Amino acid sequence: LYDSTLAILEEILARGSVRFEYEVIPGISSVSALAARHRVGLNRVGGPVQITTGRRLAEGWPDGVDDVVVMLDAHESFRHHLAADPVIHWGAYVGTDDEILVSGRLSEVADRIGELRSGARARKGWIMDTYLLRRDPGLSDGSPSDRP
Repeated sequence: LYDSTLAILEEILARGSVRFEYEVIPGISSVSALAARHRVGLNRVGGPVQITTGRRLAEGWPDGVDDVVVMLDAHESFRHHLAADPVIHWGAYVGTDDEILVSGRLSEVADRIGELRSGARARKGWIMDTYLLRRDPGLSDGSPSDRP
């Protein structure tokens, strides 16, 4: 969940031109923060959750899981799953003053998420968002919300 940060630090050290030490301090991941802000669990009782990238989600829904967390999705790959109409719990800049949260049936909120992503990126110059897609929403442990 530290993305490529640790690999980049190791690569810099391996070059030998700079010496430094670093410490990894555990904290609250964007994935945990997203679930907490939406008041849902990442998985349901006895069920797995898979964390993946937007690129992988665009290739298809992962086998054997109903709950998928997606990070690093520059292309709104959730749109590939509109027909299945899962519930989405989406968040950008989670845990900051600029936090944006949207939740609901994907078919009902996908366009709103797209608009919010575009607007936020235009304002800030970047976007950091994460989302949970959940099939079989009747088994969801949270109620849909829309809190931009």
